[in-house]
Amino acid sequence: MDLVGLLKSQFLCHLVFCYVFIASGLIINTMQLFTLLLWPINKQLFRKINCRLSYCISSQLVMLLEWWSGTECTIFTDPRAYPKYGKENAIVVLNHKFEIDFLCGWSLSERFGLLGGSKVLAKKELAYVPIIGWMWYFTEMVFCTRKWEQDRKTVATSLQHLRDYPEKYFFLIHCEGTRFTEKKHEISMQVARAKGLPSLKHHLLPRTKGFAITVRSLRNVVSAVYDCTLNFRNNENPTLLGVLNGKKYHADLYVRRIPLEDIPEDDAKCSAWLHKLYQEKDAFQEEYYRTGTFPETPMVPPRRPWTLVNWLFWASLVLYPFFQFLVSMIRSGSSLTLASFILVFFVASMGVRWMIGVTEIDKGSAYGNSDSKQKQND
Repeated sequence: MDLVGLLKSQFLCHLVFCYVFIASGLIINTMQLFTLLLWPINKQLFRKINCRLSYCISSQLVMLLEWWSGTECTIFTDPRAYPKYGKENAIVVLNHKFEIDFLCGWSLSERFGLLGGSKVLAKKELAYVPIIGWMWYFTEMVFCTRKWEQDRKTVATSLQHLRDYPEKYFFLIHCEGTRFTEKKHEISMQVARAKGLPSLKHHLLPRTKGFAITVRSLRNVVSAVYDCTLNFRNNENPTLLGVLNGKKYHADLYVRRIPLEDIPEDDAKCSAWLHKLYQEKDAFQEEYYRTGTFPETPMVPPRRPWTLVNWLFWASLVLYPFFQFLVSMIRSGSSLTLASFILVFFVASMGVRWMIGVTEIDKGSAYGNSDSKQKQND
């Protein structure tokens, strides 16, 4: 390991990233709270401000991937479709197999200049998570309980609110509902056989109702569906801890632009269309494992400097007073002060571990591990 690699793997560096993220995130969340005063006066101005504030938080994680880790991303796509990316609203359908696939979705949004306004369909519990969850609340993310009878109206209402959103956005959705594991895959394929659907080798059976209601609610606002199939070279299985340690990965992303008018409006036909899409995605993934590449033309969208600039700004803002406080504590020589510092260090260490742990596949959602009867109803 070279000197730079050794430095990146040090826990003290990780602690700095964690502190900057938490301190700046709480400041930004507070600023977002005050923007609520704008909502009854100028809703669109409220939205534009929160898009920028949201970018200040989410871009810090993208910075880790693109600048700290140096992870590269090659997009395989139709050259005729490429110029439209970033210039239109789109529903982005991502496979859900890797611990950092959400981060790759954010990186895709960033490289086309849409990270601040991009949306996700996320489970409701995330809305209560400090910093990211609170940020999502202020940027009108769509939350679901994963209980269709409850979600039918609430998700549709949230999506309707996005029809007059003033910023371009990608709406990121994992139709599989949970990350791929062998256990979940086995259960999912049992459902597929019960419903007479073809088996999938590299994906779980997609949950169609959420996708159908998204397409129906955003029709004539969203121009296309971007079908994205992600993989990593050399059969690597990247993790957030690897990114934090500065490990470099190379992502390959196959993107197909499908005009929204090509997707059926009828829910049953839309459901059948999505199942066919996942069968195609499975074939593309199988071909990648066999040949090491995706179809279409490889392109590398340029890495933008703004994620790094944003992090340097917040780091300079919050680290200086922290180091001043740290020096004063050490100079005091008080046992109580030193014990307090050790306690803060321990809590911060647990915070780093927790932030990494929530992305780990083996600690992911239990959704899909049980209650397969409910899944058969989708």
